[in-house]
Amino acid sequence: MCKFILPILNILNSCLLAKVKKTGFLFCLLCLFILQARGQAYFKVDSDIKSASFPFQLIRNMVVVHVKINNKGPYNFVLDSGVGLMIITDPTLIDSLNIKNKRSILVTGMGEGKDFEAYVAPSLKVTLPGITGNNLSAAVLKEDNFGLSNYAGMPIHGLLGYEFFSAFTVRVNFSDSTITAGPPKYMRVFRRGTKLPITIEEHRPYISIKVKLRSDNAAKNNKLLVDLGAGHALSLENLIEQNQGLPDRFIASNLGISLTGPVRGFLSRINEVELGKYKIPNVITSFPEYDTVKNNLITVTRDGNLGINLLKKFNLIFDYQNGWLYLKPNVFYNDPIEQDMTGIEYYADGADFKHIIISEVENGSGAADIGLQKGDEITRINFKPVSKLSLDEIDTLFKSKDNKSILLDVTRDKQHERVILVLKRRI
Repeated sequence: MCKFILPILNILNSCLLAKVKKTGFLFCLLCLFILQARGQAYFKVDSDIKSASFPFQLIRNMVVVHVKINNKGPYNFVLDSGVGLMIITDPTLIDSLNIKNKRSILVTGMGEGKDFEAYVAPSLKVTLPGITGNNLSAAVLKEDNFGLSNYAGMPIHGLLGYEFFSAFTVRVNFSDSTITAGPPKYMRVFRRGTKLPITIEEHRPYISIKVKLRSDNAAKNNKLLVDLGAGHALSLENLIEQNQGLPDRFIASNLGISLTGPVRGFLSRINEVELGKYKIPNVITSFPEYDTVKNNLITVTRDGNLGINLLKKFNLIFDYQNGWLYLKPNVFYNDPIEQDMTGIEYYADGADFKHIIISEVENGSGAADIGLQKGDEITRINFKPVSKLSLDEIDTLFKSKDNKSILLDVTRDKQHERVILVLKRRI
């Protein structure tokens, strides 16, 4: 079980590469799957309906849907436009799904950890409400390197990406937490809103938008991966190397977790992001350390990625087939983009995910000021047991207001302590 789960989840699996041990050559992992089942794998809407709609849960900035595999489940999968392949993160599914004819591969990705092994599982049947996918392949992790279940506080079994988005026009409605998918001719686009061109490169969507770092800078075009599975608002990967520098105020931070470990860098606010006619100010932005980025073998030249913390301000329509992303502001459009103000990184532990364990405390934070440590267990927040709170409720409280005081009950080495934590906006 991975206990290093970060408050800003950034699933950087878009840069995964696989090395097949028998050959020693590097291949894009997605290409391996496509070559294996070319002309056979497909998703389709069930024959008696034009399009299918089903609910999703927004859990800690992850779009979670119910999926059945080989008529078993349902399993909880993260719908992720930044994924070029289906990934099963829960190794226990190997036996429960009776997956046969699997082959081992070695996978490497962005992060500080080592490479790891996964299985290639071909010819899976994958179903969602009103939708059936046949002859699909997946990478099945031999170990749960993501620890997404601990991050979400509920079982998470995998990630679903390109195969789903490329088969349909997909509407993601954050206003009512529904997804609608079907052929483009049956999808009604937004009457009001905007549409922006996207390109599909190596099975992922890219968009060019203007980003303004500082108020005294001109806005510049940036090519970004549209990454529904990245928990941040925006990540810019090459500014330090280009000697453009960081904004005036920034903090060192753990930015997320990749398949092979944590990704480190800096957090800051930039002046503005333009999405067509919409201008979003004061966007919290991640700046990965460039040495991490340049060594991860990204095969599509890009400037960064656009994550769900900004995308969820809009209801979205992904149209891979015609090359468009439609956006319409929703009820969350005017909500400010805030960062955790405690300095605590934590995960949910135990069979019921009801134990909140601190995994890291950031230097200079309110949590560090009062002596909280890695391994401490938070048992109550403002006198309320954490078992009665969802992780999203805890997250919301932890980034609610600068200088707000929160009462925490903490256990360390079986010793109980009650402390007052003052929230501190650091960027």
